[in-house]
Amino acid sequence: MNLPDTGQKRIVIIGGGFAGISLAKNLKGVDLQVVLIDRHNYHTFQPLLYQVSTSGLEPDSIAYPLRKVLNELDNFYFRMASVQRIDPDGKTVFTDIGNLGYDYLVLATGTKTNFFGNQNIARYAMPMKTVPQALDIRSLMLQNFEKADDCLDPVERKALLNFCIVGAGPTGVELAGAFAELKNNVFPKDYRHLNIDEMEINLFEGGPRVLPPMSENASKKATEFLKALGVRVHLNVIASDYDGERLTLKDGTTLNTKNFIWTAGVTGAAIEGFATHVLVERLNRYKVNRFNQVEGYDTVFAIGDIAYMETDGFPKGHPQVAQPAIQQGELLADNLERMLEGKELKPFTYRDKGTMATIGRNKAVADIKKLKFAGFFAWFIWMFVHLMALVGFRNKVVVFFNWAYNYINYDKAARLIMRRFRPKA
Repeated sequence: MNLPDTGQKRIVIIGGGFAGISLAKNLKGVDLQVVLIDRHNYHTFQPLLYQVSTSGLEPDSIAYPLRKVLNELDNFYFRMASVQRIDPDGKTVFTDIGNLGYDYLVLATGTKTNFFGNQNIARYAMPMKTVPQALDIRSLMLQNFEKADDCLDPVERKALLNFCIVGAGPTGVELAGAFAELKNNVFPKDYRHLNIDEMEINLFEGGPRVLPPMSENASKKATEFLKALGVRVHLNVIASDYDGERLTLKDGTTLNTKNFIWTAGVTGAAIEGFATHVLVERLNRYKVNRFNQVEGYDTVFAIGDIAYMETDGFPKGHPQVAQPAIQQGELLADNLERMLEGKELKPFTYRDKGTMATIGRNKAVADIKKLKFAGFFAWFIWMFVHLMALVGFRNKVVVFFNWAYNYINYDKAARLIMRRFRPKA
């Protein structure tokens, strides 16, 4: 790669998510050459991807250029590339645009969708981890409504209007609620000659309750909110197959649907090159110590969703959400500076700020330490926290005005098919 020799030690950060940009921003003033590698040139605010999928926001309101995020760093370099493998012994990163040596390496690659080995579901289901995938869901939804408006076959029309979401974690619950609001407030105006009651929203969860990471109270209230919006909640139900038109459940039940969205799980986006013992096999996450050093490597670190750190408070690792990633990035920046100065490193301690999920207009649940909220107040907290967490002043303003418009007009303005989605044959 075309990078200058500045005489500084080089740190290579792979991944421009919450963890990667948190680390890079906090390295300002540290005597290191900072190189960030990502396959996109923007940071994605993933908690709001579902609003792009359901026409509530345009994609550029939740994405922000990585170069602009970090343009105050004098020693910063960005390269848009896909990392192919790493040679930890030779301290080299191999990418599709060239190779790069490093003194320190930080893995902040996050997660990818986990289909649990089901090849058919992996081929035909719609995941939602990236902006392009969110736009694909938006296009498919609108294309199927256009087809349904002109469809004479009631069986075909029912499949076009049946939305099936597998996985009732925060993403699945928020997506189901957003689809329900479209059905209740928006589509009746757009498709006046279509019987909108034919639209079904089915949410499937393999466990006994929705929002498994949250409290029993949050789960109960979220279920009530979903059912009040018209969402059909199916618990203790596992999807076993999907062929692009027919969803098969483990008990043999089948449903015809042209809209099958998979939010049932994630796995670590590990990179080839490390010995298998440094990965937690089932989770595909790197084992790290309390300083985020990958097991067996003093100068290789993993932070965020890809890092698996066992502590007394979190014996099964930290939750794969934004806050652990941000906090690990902040501490690692401090520890890298301490390493350069020959000082003792500080161990990581996660400060849990709570968990939230929104189900729709004036409906949300929030677990903040021992406090449990549901309804309008939780919804207001959810909006404020997410608005403040967005990267970039422009994005905050755009999202705020979009939300205000949607709230006042019961509308979602981004109902555009900018590029057609073509389902796999």
